[in-house]
Amino acid sequence: MNRTVLVGRLTKDPDLRYTSSGTAVASFLLAVNRSFKNQSGEREADFINCIIWRKAAENFANFTHKGSLVGVDGRIQTRNYENKEGNRVYVTEIIVENFDLLESKSSNQNSQPGQQNNQHSNNDPIDIQDDDLPF
Repeated sequence: MNRTVLVGRLTKDPDLRYTSSGTAVASFLLAVNRSFKNQSGEREADFINCIIWRKAAENFANFTHKGSLVGVDGRIQTRNYENKEGNRVYVTEIIVENFDLLESKSSNQNSQPGQQNNQHSNNDPIDIQDDDLPF
């Protein structure tokens, strides 16, 4: 069984892109507070890479922005590749299947004065084939 549920805040606006065949994919970094404090009495956070696909990706990008409190449900996926220097790079990320907005739009806007919900529509294709899609 591979299930992950996280609650955290976006560290920046989601990055919405489209594959060469037009499939939406958004990536974002989620800051998740740890349940304990360090030796200095401060609460640390883990920063977790997340990916969301298709219509859910477009909805996520349209309704969230930097600082949004969200809950995500998905699975952990690992992959690796060789970078330009010839080194093997290992990546662990969450493939998000469902999400919940955990703040009302009005409370979120009040906590982010002067910030607008920027909608990303970067139509530059990325190098992902339909065969690479999770479902």
